[in-house]
Amino acid sequence: MLGTFKAVAPYLKFNPKKVAIDNGVFKLHYRWTFAILMVATILVSSRQYIGEHIKCISDTINQHVIESFCFFTTTFTVGKHMNESSLKSGAIPHPGVGPYVQEVDEVKHHAYYQWVPFVLFGQALMFYLPHLLWKSWEKKRIYNLVNGLKMIGITRHIGKAMTVGGRDIPSMIETDTRVNDIKESFKNRLSCNEFWGGKLVLCEVLNLANIVLQIYITNKFLGGQFLRLGLWFLREDWQGPMDSLDIVFPKVTKCEFHKFGPSGSIQNHDTLCVMALNVINEKIYVFLWFWFLIVLIASTAAVIWRFFTLFCYRSLRFNQFIFKYASPSAGRLDSDILEAVIRKCNFANWMFLYFLASNMAGFLFRKVLEMIVLDFNLKLRNDEAVDNEANKQKMREEIKYRPIDEVDGALIPKEKLK
Repeated sequence: MLGTFKAVAPYLKFNPKKVAIDNGVFKLHYRWTFAILMVATILVSSRQYIGEHIKCISDTINQHVIESFCFFTTTFTVGKHMNESSLKSGAIPHPGVGPYVQEVDEVKHHAYYQWVPFVLFGQALMFYLPHLLWKSWEKKRIYNLVNGLKMIGITRHIGKAMTVGGRDIPSMIETDTRVNDIKESFKNRLSCNEFWGGKLVLCEVLNLANIVLQIYITNKFLGGQFLRLGLWFLREDWQGPMDSLDIVFPKVTKCEFHKFGPSGSIQNHDTLCVMALNVINEKIYVFLWFWFLIVLIASTAAVIWRFFTLFCYRSLRFNQFIFKYASPSAGRLDSDILEAVIRKCNFANWMFLYFLASNMAGFLFRKVLEMIVLDFNLKLRNDEAVDNEANKQKMREEIKYRPIDEVDGALIPKEKLK
């Protein structure tokens, strides 16, 4: 059994040292929900756990023929026989199964079961798509800058490079070069990083839109009964011969097969079919009802939080809180340094800085901030020097070309004329 689900195992691995380019809610979509839907797809596609998907009883029709026909067309249940009282009295053998009058009694056809693996697989791909889109936009920028720097504390006191758990940890000499590269990369992005954060926000909104879409699709797929499925499950007492899930996932259904008789007249063969697949289907969709609800709430909260950060990312108090969460080992960051860096950032730069903090050792992140502020101060002093020299030159030019009778020597310091 474990070998069957081996293909899904890589998506269930949890590696806290891996470079993070998104948040936990994002992972609920492309990692956990994707893996859950893939496992469900394998379950409903495999016969080794539940046997044949459908088994039908017929007096005269070949069993293989009637089972193939009923599985690939539709089976049905009779609405008036979805009655637990009739079932207890022995009037009907199974929920929804009993005599009926065509064109008079309401019947409900069940055709979804043959499409379940395809729908589940398609939904799994839809949950992975925003992550794939974000990876194509992000292009390993964060990874290339900070890979190995989260565990640099291991080599901090040793001074040489190491390999831990298959990951290369740079030496402190290499780390200094990497930190300088990070500082230069961040400075370069201050003027050309307008859309990086916006694309991440777009993918988070796509995650929310996708979970809403998948709930709608699942509800339509199950005949409009998915939205109430979890509530039915919670209210069910599981004591009687019939439960509320039998309405959506009947275990026994009717099927009719028509063929020509010996004299050329059409014969109607009434068949009873056991839907073994629905034993698995009901468990899967009840679980998905609760899981989709959790993902919907988490995704909504994540989008609200993201828009909250959009309005608060310039707040010093907010940044002290958020960077303490992103990099706990960094401790309390210097307010002046943090404010000087944040003042230069737009929202995309701030997001980039946040992911740097999330993937670096705390003392290195503090060092990056200090180096950025130092460069800002050097540039400011250089700009002021250039401005002063430019002002002096402008004054010289004005004096040089001013008419002689407008020049009041008493008002012009001698050093200005040199």
